[in-house]
Amino acid sequence: MRRLSRALPLPLLAFAAPALAHSGGAADHHAPPGWTLDPWIVAPLALAALLFARGWRRLHARSGQGSGALRRRGLLYAAGLLVLAAALVSPLHEAGERSFAAHMFEHELLMLVGAPLLVLAEPLAVMLWAFPSKTRRTLAAVVPVIAAPWRRLTGAVTATVLQAVALWLWHAPALFDRALASEGWHVAQHLSFLVTALLFWTAMLHRRTAAGIAALCLVATAIVSGALGALMAFATSPWYAGYASLGMAPFGLTPAEDQQLAGLLMWVPGGLVHAGAALLLMRRLLADPREGIFHAR
Repeated sequence: MRRLSRALPLPLLAFAAPALAHSGGAADHHAPPGWTLDPWIVAPLALAALLFARGWRRLHARSGQGSGALRRRGLLYAAGLLVLAAALVSPLHEAGERSFAAHMFEHELLMLVGAPLLVLAEPLAVMLWAFPSKTRRTLAAVVPVIAAPWRRLTGAVTATVLQAVALWLWHAPALFDRALASEGWHVAQHLSFLVTALLFWTAMLHRRTAAGIAALCLVATAIVSGALGALMAFATSPWYAGYASLGMAPFGLTPAEDQQLAGLLMWVPGGLVHAGAALLLMRRLLADPREGIFHAR
């Protein structure tokens, strides 16, 4: 079960996949954005919460001195799900169909806040306890089969490259406009952002990744995403026809100004999160001299 607790929250991905779909957009882009209460979004999030809560309750009843760690994982998971709900259910989701800056903020919540919280919660082992013992044994038997590919995907360099590729490819005008125009492509965009972010933060936060390697990957990610954000922030014309065709964005911003704000959101807060995480990792290294800079314990 301990090995399972280090794995990606795969059940969450299965539940969240349909939740990443857009509802088709509001007909009136001048009306205040509303809540997205699509059952394909709300139901998977509720099911993910229910499975974790059921497993958590069973484990808590059995736990003794480890109940404090279990409470911490519960709080982290709840916070991660709330962030996903804020991005996908709150009026921010619908606002993202009218404003590139709002859409960027939605992506930042998914990749920079929700994903690391879920990884830190290590929810898979807890969620398994929601099932009967026979089902748990069957699911646990799958772990050796996926262990090798999982380790490769969550290697620090591999996960960093995968996230960078997803970020740059989906912000190419042709692909981004396609995602704006097609619900299916938008699902693929959001899903790839969430999956690569989960892989990335699993690699960065796992103890088998040396602190020095993780810090370098975080700095590289800050540079790569910051460069894309800077290009948007300094652009004088909008890149995406889907937003340009809407005219004035909320708060009286032109499409170009809306894009510049989106670029700043990617550039500054994103860079601060990655730089802050790198500093925390180096602090871990200084606090524990037994851990090598480029070699995990």
